[in-house]
Amino acid sequence: MSQKVRWGIIGAGRIAAQFANDLQFANNAELVAIAARSETRAQNFASQHNVPASYGSYEALYGAEDIDAVYIATPHTHHKQQTASVIDANKSVLCEKPLTINQEECQQLISLSDRTDRYIMEGMWTYFLPAIQKAKQWIEEGFIGDIKHLKADFGYPQLPFDANRREYDKNLAGGCLLEMGIYPVAIAWFFLQRDPIAMNVLSRHAPNGVEDDITMVFDYGDFTATLATSFRCKLQNWCYIIGDKGYIAIPDFWRAKECSLYELETRVNHFTDNRQGLGFEFEIEAASNDILNNNKQSAVMPLLASLKFQQHMDTIRSEFN
Repeated sequence: MSQKVRWGIIGAGRIAAQFANDLQFANNAELVAIAARSETRAQNFASQHNVPASYGSYEALYGAEDIDAVYIATPHTHHKQQTASVIDANKSVLCEKPLTINQEECQQLISLSDRTDRYIMEGMWTYFLPAIQKAKQWIEEGFIGDIKHLKADFGYPQLPFDANRREYDKNLAGGCLLEMGIYPVAIAWFFLQRDPIAMNVLSRHAPNGVEDDITMVFDYGDFTATLATSFRCKLQNWCYIIGDKGYIAIPDFWRAKECSLYELETRVNHFTDNRQGLGFEFEIEAASNDILNNNKQSAVMPLLASLKFQQHMDTIRSEFN
């Protein structure tokens, strides 16, 4: 393998475009191919993002010899099979969140990774953002004391309702939990690293039955996480980690550029990153570094974390009213 990971992308939508744009800012990665459901769509993407090769089928990209790793940017329900297909082609995988649509599928991919020794990582880009890493450092250094509360929400209006729209489509695992709610669930796991002992869930549902608004309270015994997600309205989209000595505030935590440390009402520290792109470059560089060093998993976003997301979301769904 060269000193840069040669990436291919499957799926030519909005997230793929953002990933392609940010890849240029990762010094150990290069984008060499795009595959879409049609040759025309792939060619248009390649032209817009200066991608050398375009394919009108995913299978053609899987078989390309000049690709080391594949970023999967397709609807949720395709992720498990496409990840398996990439692994079968002896390539590494970075799959857009959610890695799978349930715990069972996630466990199957973990078993596949164990059997093949191939690299699979869920694209939870939030974990790699410098502001998120800085917040974790402040916690580990004891600045906020013992954690007592975590609050996080993520919601944007997806209106008007349309049962055929991807976000609401039952056949594509539509609903706000997998689409947006995974971010609050993931940030709770990142900072708390524990399973709740109980969950209280209040859910609202769209006309076709998929969830479009959820409030969740995770009880850990000695502290609490209050989480929410919604297609009905824009939520604040901040994360607060609150201890007995202070708290950390992270605006737009899912794409965080900054974080602040407080003692009571006084801000005592503030961090802002100097990113060049939208923030995907940190994830891309980390995954590429893992692949170049033959690491079997990401230390920041291991498959265990993916499994925890799915376990917690399966439990949340079981509590829908």
